[in-house]
Amino acid sequence: MSIQVWHYVVKVVLTAAVVIAVSEVAKRSTFWSAALASLPLTSLLAFVWLYLETADSARAADLSQSIMWLVLPSLTLFIVLPALLRSGVAFWLSLVVACAATAVAYFVLVWCLRRYGIRV
Repeated sequence: MSIQVWHYVVKVVLTAAVVIAVSEVAKRSTFWSAALASLPLTSLLAFVWLYLETADSARAADLSQSIMWLVLPSLTLFIVLPALLRSGVAFWLSLVVACAATAVAYFVLVWCLRRYGIRV
């Protein structure tokens, strides 16, 4: 296998390990699973992969700033989902509605940022 293929294999394995770790820890402790999931591990991995592939710290900085802006609408999911579930809405419907609300929040934020000349 070429070095590029191995690079992708390592990326996939590490990323999958993080997701599996979060789901497995959640079976034992929602607090520790939430703590692990709330760490910006995906972002950290993306910064590392981007820098290793491009050696461009400016691109990593741009990615970091874009992620910062997009964290705001992603909070919609964590507000809407538990509110719907606790009010008795079925899980799958709650998940779909929370995802749709989050998508709307992303579009609204990007539209607002563009109006002020901020590109994400």
